[in-house]
Amino acid sequence: METTKVVLGNVRGEIQLFSDDNKAGKMDILVMGNKLTVYHTEVSEEYAGKGFAKILLDKLVSYARENDLKIVPLCPYVHAQFKRNPDLYGDVWSKEEQFILALTSTLTLALTSTSTINQKP
Repeated sequence: METTKVVLGNVRGEIQLFSDDNKAGKMDILVMGNKLTVYHTEVSEEYAGKGFAKILLDKLVSYARENDLKIVPLCPYVHAQFKRNPDLYGDVWSKEEQFILALTSTLTLALTSTSTINQKP
């Protein structure tokens, strides 16, 4: 039988999925204010193809709704599901925040990367 639970530290945490007491998958999350950012979804190889990522997604969304949170889907899986099913997830999807975070990450990467203009081959 599959069970899920939300485990939060100060602000970082996981949504964990267990199958018969074995950890089968997780989502890495961060909760700040009324935003729940999801960074990564992972399902153990032995449980692949059994719909476990969807079970994690369902728990993420129900947790957000129960706690009046908006989800910032930086995880590619969650973002793809939100895009494919806006009618199911539109009420919890924080599109503006996602754009700002993605832009900030891109600019940070661009500014911190090493310039190769003056380097010899």
